[in-house]
Amino acid sequence: MKLSRAHIILVDISGYTQFIRKHRVSLVHAEGIITDLLECVIDASGHPLKLNNLEGDAALFYALIDEREEATAGDRERQGAADVLRQLQGFFTAFQARERELVSECTMCACEACAKSGELRLKVIAHTGTIVVKRVRQFEEIAGEDVILAHRLLKNSVPAHEYLLLT
Repeated sequence: MKLSRAHIILVDISGYTQFIRKHRVSLVHAEGIITDLLECVIDASGHPLKLNNLEGDAALFYALIDEREEATAGDRERQGAADVLRQLQGFFTAFQARERELVSECTMCACEACAKSGELRLKVIAHTGTIVVKRVRQFEEIAGEDVILAHRLLKNSVPAHEYLLLT
């Protein structure tokens, strides 16, 4: 294990808890919709982002900052951040496109989950900090104060259901 600088990304589906609570009768459809939306975001990710784990309606990604000596630390961080930012913008595009598809696919189903599938939104938190990448059996985990901070940033007072919050 070693300390590394990294971009820490949390992608969270806004409205998930209320969506599931309202749709207990149609829980299978509700979870299917959430899964589809989360998968489309994961599919929109690529290098340098690595999916670390899934957290219910959220996905935790990270991208290690290039540690080559020929580039200055600031240059490495800026380049990595630009690469990651392009992907984050793509997450919204992919999410919205898949949501539109789901809304049109759900017209044949009368359950509440299908009827309300167009009301979900995407929140993305992006924070740069220090992490430790560790292995626990076959799983790779990231840890550290900055990972905790990124999770705490989800609990904020931004008055919107869909946004990109950058630190």
